[in-house]
Amino acid sequence: MIEDKVVIITGASSGIGEATAKLLASKGAKVVLGARRATKLKQIADAIKAEGGEAVWQELDVTKPAENDAIVKLAKDTFGGVDAIFLNAGLMPSSPVSALKTDEWNQMVDVNIKGVLNGVASVMPTFTEQKSGYVLAVSSVAGLKNYPGASVYGGTKWFVRNFMEVLRMEAAMEGSNIRTSTLYPAAISTELLDTITDQQTATGMQGLYDAMAITPDRIADVVAFALDLPEDTTVSEFTVGPARQPW
Repeated sequence: MIEDKVVIITGASSGIGEATAKLLASKGAKVVLGARRATKLKQIADAIKAEGGEAVWQELDVTKPAENDAIVKLAKDTFGGVDAIFLNAGLMPSSPVSALKTDEWNQMVDVNIKGVLNGVASVMPTFTEQKSGYVLAVSSVAGLKNYPGASVYGGTKWFVRNFMEVLRMEAAMEGSNIRTSTLYPAAISTELLDTITDQQTATGMQGLYDAMAITPDRIADVVAFALDLPEDTTVSEFTVGPARQPW
């Protein structure tokens, strides 16, 4: 059941994070929103409360361990605990390797990889102590297949795939009852394209998204489905894309 579950959502100021926060809150979850844009977070939290939902927010840079720890503390102080964390924050400034956009490579490593590690590290003590908890993370179809222009982005998402699967296996071995699900979205209408500075890549990706993109609420539906499963049941992987495209 989703009702009364306390769910932390990173990257909650737009796109998948915003859609998920609003959907879960409408189903009775208590959502804890984190992202770097305070104004957007406040607007989303206010909108949720206006509809009768429960939400709190806090600025969050997922690359900083202390800020991840702080949002877990906010959840526990406000709602008395944490049941799940949705690790959604991510960047996609794709480009050919030859473009040598090394600053963007490092940004993706920091957010897409270290952000997931920091998020898991922040909730692991709580989940281990209470012998329950759900970690959901966003990978990508680029974490399942190789795409020109997405060498570093895809590499970060392959990492998420491996890390989450090993976390699932270790939790089963240790008897911690920590569940995991990894989402592999295809083209989703979010702000990710805005981070691409390589013009040729941006043009190609925009054409693909114009033809194939689905809306963030489709991903929110999958997160809600996963959280609504009985606690002795989990689905470890979800690939989500338009039905007409064989990703």
